[in-house]
Order: sequence, then structure tokens, then C-alpha cells
Amino acid sequence: MERLEKKRVNGHTYYYYSRWARVDGRCRRVWQKYLGKLEDIVQAVQGGGPAPQYAEIFQWGLPEALWNECRQAAVIAHANHHCPKRPQGLSLGEYLAIAALNRAICPHSKQSTWRWFSQTSLVRHFPQATADRLSSQQFWNHMDRIDESSCASIWKDVFRGALKRESLSLESLCYDGTNFYTFIDTFNARCELPRRGKNKQGRGNLRQISYALFCCEDGQLPLFYEVYEGNRNDAKQFPHMLRAFHAFLKDVTGQPVVPPETTLIFDKGNNSRDNFALADELNLKFVGSVKLDEHKDLAAISNHDARFVPCGNARLEGTKAFRARKIVYGRERTVVVTYNQNLFEAQWQTVQNDLAKALGELSALHQRLEDRRAGILTGGSAPTAASVEKQCREALSRQHLKILVRSSVEAQGKSVPRLHYEVDTEALDRLSKTYLGKNLLVTNRDEWHDEKIILGYRSQYLIEDVFKQVKDRKIGSWWPLHHWTDSKIRVHALYCTLALLLRGLLLRRTRRAGVDIPMKRLLRELEEIRDVINVYPKKRGQREPLQQTVLSKTSELQDRLLSILAISRPEQRVLG
Repeated sequence: MERLEKKRVNGHTYYYYSRWARVDGRCRRVWQKYLGKLEDIVQAVQGGGPAPQYAEIFQWGLPEALWNECRQAAVIAHANHHCPKRPQGLSLGEYLAIAALNRAICPHSKQSTWRWFSQTSLVRHFPQATADRLSSQQFWNHMDRIDESSCASIWKDVFRGALKRESLSLESLCYDGTNFYTFIDTFNARCELPRRGKNKQGRGNLRQISYALFCCEDGQLPLFYEVYEGNRNDAKQFPHMLRAFHAFLKDVTGQPVVPPETTLIFDKGNNSRDNFALADELNLKFVGSVKLDEHKDLAAISNHDARFVPCGNARLEGTKAFRARKIVYGRERTVVVTYNQNLFEAQWQTVQNDLAKALGELSALHQRLEDRRAGILTGGSAPTAASVEKQCREALSRQHLKILVRSSVEAQGKSVPRLHYEVDTEALDRLSKTYLGKNLLVTNRDEWHDEKIILGYRSQYLIEDVFKQVKDRKIGSWWPLHHWTDSKIRVHALYCTLALLLRGLLLRRTRRAGVDIPMKRLLRELEEIRDVINVYPKKRGQREPLQQTVLSKTSELQDRLLSILAISRPEQRVLG
């Protein structure tokens, strides 16, 4: 039974909303809520109650979505299983989960982790987290307990769970490597991983860390990774990665052999006779590519040859192909020769740009030599035939230019050399009709039709897209990297790869529900959903101020994302 009661206190009338029930045979009040004076009730009905004292705004949508994925992946449980500690403060698994979530949402240094963390809804899921416990020192006191083997074990358990829970397809797997430059001092002898090498972002003056990754085509999810020395080239790392990946795949699938439907996709930078022999030894199915110059008979075939058959798949518009059998790295294999009109146009434009630049440099060089012969230029060292030839080689260093431009240097005694050059139009015509627009794909999937082989190889863009995300200055997860020991770098790679997995699972779940949006759009839409807590002034007798929790206004797409990702909205009510 519910009642509206009024009470007189010191000459004032107050109203209460109460609930009564029979207790031990007698009618008793079991609950009541203070409503205030009559004018207070009227103001509340008309919406004119007291204004909030202030509001607290938290990041909500993206942290909640990624926390759900982190919880389902049991990251905390797996880390605690391999690296247990006494039950005090945050567990090691909680530290690792917070680091992975930070990398997936908004990467910060460990010194500023608490400032970020305290402004997200994650504070409700980690009630033991404090500024002291999330300090850089406390974080690494725990992370230093994770050695190299523990990193591998934690990742293996997390991915094995995701593989079974999400029913991931291992039919097509991409492999590639990249590197990340660092600002680690040249004379720092406490680490071996950072080395100088050919940096893919043009920072060859800095020490770098190399990162190799196997990626599932199903969802662009990281499958297996490893960090290694920055000066080791791809072809030397590839055999090690093949053996490690082969063992990893058998372990996570629980099968004595690699699943027969699994096909590995890799690019020509990993090619060598030994690497292909190892793939054959491990019985790995693969799709790769070879350089045109390694099979000049196929490269010299006209792009208009009758053997080319147009591809009917809508994703292969403008592509035609035919297959052949060739000896590739010691064994006869299937080679699919492809021609793509879009690739031809891009390569043709590149050749034209390179040719125009080279002719401009040669023209300037020729003019300087003629000016010196005429006495217009007199300063500096006198050019020699060798120095002029060197400048010609530099001007023609780009691909194809050496066969497209014929140059010669004429020197007589101590006189200034003469430079002669011309474009070989026949070579340019031959190049456009044969090499440009063409690729040679090699595979041991003889039963696949040509279109499936081509689509399989083109899926390599997926892992390249993952690397772009990792290095992106807005959503990238790798930087900042302020670590200078190998153990810390390996832990850094672990939680960055976990962040890739969590975000990949989000994107996969979204796309499987029919919402085909890119990763950046997904992260932005979820990040814009904020949790607003209005805090009202305390009334007489209240220990805690009243709080009202509401979400920021959401769009139709954001509402659908919340539904797809099973993110429960907070109760939008006044809390006592």
C-alpha cells in the first residue's frame, strides 16, 4: 500500500511518499521518500527544480565498448594466471588491461595515465585504481614481472579464446613486417632490439624496432606477432616467423597439423629459395608474388595477348589474367599473370613523372657543362667524365629510367666533357605494352581458380591498413614509446597488439551486423558518446549530494552501434 503523507514540523508542512505493508500481523511503514513542501512538489512537476551545482563529463561510449571486449577476452584472467601476485591493490592483469585499453582509446604516457583514466567510465570497473597505483613506477613494477615467454603465453591464451568464442576463419592469413623509429640514445647499451636500419618512414638516422605480424582476413585481427632487431631484413626474419607461426597455429587450433584450408599471403620482400623450401617443408599453402625481371619471358608477353581472360568478379574490374606453370625457387609452381588497367595507369603516370624529372636534371647538367665550355662558369672544381657519369646515374636511378634514357659522356683530354642523352621511344613503347600494369602471382593452391588467387593476394592490403592504423597520429596505438629496455619494449608490443585485437573485434562485430564503416569512423562515433553526471546541492540531512546520470545526445548511427555492441545505457535517474 502506498500513501502520500504530510507532517507538521515547527509550523511547516512537509510531504512524504511512503509504502506500507503488513509486518508480523500489523500494518507498518517499510519505506518513505521525502518530497518537500507543497511548492517544492509543484516546482518538480513543472520542471523547475533546483539547478545542478556542477556536471562531471566522462568518456563513455568507446571505453565501455572496449571494456566489454576486454572482459569477454578475459585479458585480466589470462595475465593473472601466468603472472600471479598477492591480492593487494590492482592485479597485474588489471594493469595490463588498463594499458591495452589506453592504447586502443587514446594513447598516453604512463605518467599521464591517471589523468586520462579518471576522465573515463573505466573508473567504475576498476574501483581500486588510484593516482598512486597508476603511476609510472607502480605500472612498471608490475609489468617487469612479464618476461618474454609470459608475453607469448598471455597472447596465445587470449587469442585462443577469441578464436573459439568468435568462430574466426583462418582461411586467409596475411603476413608482413614494419618498423617503428625511436628516440633511444645511440649509446644506450641496455637494449638490443633498437637498431639502425632502413626505416619505412624515412627516419634512418634513428634506432628502430621491427614488428612482424600475421593477420586474419576475417576482421583484420592480429593473429601472431613478434618484435625483433631493427636491422634485420624481411627475408632473414621470414623463416623464423614461419616456424614460430606454424607451431603457434597448431597450438591454438589444437590440431597436429596446420588446418588445410589455411592460406598464407605474403609479398615479394620475403622471397628466397630457402624461404619457399621451408614453406614446402611445413606444408603451408601460400599465395605470393615474384619480380617481373625474374621471369622475363612472362614479363615480355604483350598486355594485349590473347591468353589474357577478363575477370568476371566485380571486385576485379579492369583485371585480366592467365595461368602458367614455371620453375619458381627450385620447384614447378602455378604462376598467375595478371594485368590491371588501374595499376597500368598509376605506373604509367609514375614513369612519366620520373622521366620528366630525370630529363630536367640532365638538361640542367648539360647546360652547366656548356656554360663552362663557353667560359660563363669558372668557379668550383672542373667536371670530369667520371663525375658527370656519376650525376647521370643519380638522375636515372629510378626504376626503368636506365633503359628509357640513353646517355653518353664525351671527354677529350682536359676539355670539359660533353653530355649527350635522348629518350628511347621504342623502349618506352615496349615497356608500356609489357611490364606496366602486370603482376606475377605464385601459389601452390593449384585447385583455386585465377580470380580467387588474385583476390587472395590483394587481401594483403588488410595488414597494410592495420599498420597504417598503428602509426596514425590520431588513432595510432604504438606511439608514444618511452622505454629503453628490451623487456619493456616487449610488454609495450603486447598491450599494443591487445589493443589492435580489441578494436578489431569491435569492427568485426559492427560489420557483421551490416554497418560497414571504417575503423576511424567507428572509433569517432563511439568516442563522441559521453556520460554526463549532474550533481545537485546537498539538502539538509543528506550525506551525499543528489546525482543525475544522463548520456549526451546520440545519433541514429550511435544508437545502432550501442545496440550491436550490447552496451547498456546507464539509468537516467536521480541517485541519492
